[in-house]
Amino acid sequence: MDALDFPFFQRALVAGLLASVAGGVVGTFVMVRRMVSVAGGLTHAAFGGVGLGYLLGFSPMAGALGFGLASGMGLGLAYRRLSSGLDTLIAMVWAVGMALGMLFIALTPGYAPDLTSYLFGSLVLVSRDYIVLIAAVDFVVLVTVAVLFDHLRAIAFDEEFAEVVAEPVEGLFLLFMGLTSLTVVSLIRVVGVILVIALLSLPAAIAQHWSQNLKRMMFLAVLISAICTTSGLFLSFWISDHYGLDAPAGPLIVLLAASLYGVSNAFKRWKTEVRN
Repeated sequence: MDALDFPFFQRALVAGLLASVAGGVVGTFVMVRRMVSVAGGLTHAAFGGVGLGYLLGFSPMAGALGFGLASGMGLGLAYRRLSSGLDTLIAMVWAVGMALGMLFIALTPGYAPDLTSYLFGSLVLVSRDYIVLIAAVDFVVLVTVAVLFDHLRAIAFDEEFAEVVAEPVEGLFLLFMGLTSLTVVSLIRVVGVILVIALLSLPAAIAQHWSQNLKRMMFLAVLISAICTTSGLFLSFWISDHYGLDAPAGPLIVLLAASLYGVSNAFKRWKTEVRN
């Protein structure tokens, strides 16, 4: 508990808890909609914005946010209006985003920047500005979901039925893509571009083991994400303090979530077999 005496750890803890809110809520919709790969595509597309930020000298996170939103809107429109399958579009966005990011970074004058914090996360080094950003994302996500919950639930479970009952499906789908883009970009500093898809999907998948009610699933996903994030952060500090090893929090958070998923899945199967 000595870790709580350090301001950097306090910021990391607050950032992790805030990230769990947006990640749990949006991750639940992503799981129900069966669009987990979309999160990976949008995250890797956002890497192009990181590279552009370094090249032009503005905040890489601002670039990631712009690229992420643009990619989300473009992917949503292409999926709704073109005949191409979603998997093909995701693969294209995924590859193009990473390619642009690497190209922009290669063209950046001077020494090549250290991309470790963007690829694998750097939760212990987050700034107050990042906390403000993720708090704003939480606000947008929570207000939007509260106001449009029934409509978003309709397109999440049955898009065709939503069209039959005259829901504005395209607009809602683009809104969903925008919320997903905001969330995955805000999670980049927590676990990095490579691991965001796991943090977004695993808590929601665990929650889905224990409830089919969407609101309960969101609550459980937020809780599980918060537990994994907090535990990974403390574990990272403990390893560093006791063994002098640099164990980044991001991978530890994902490993904890994956372990919890395995335990939850095994317990769920055992409970089902006992009932039968």
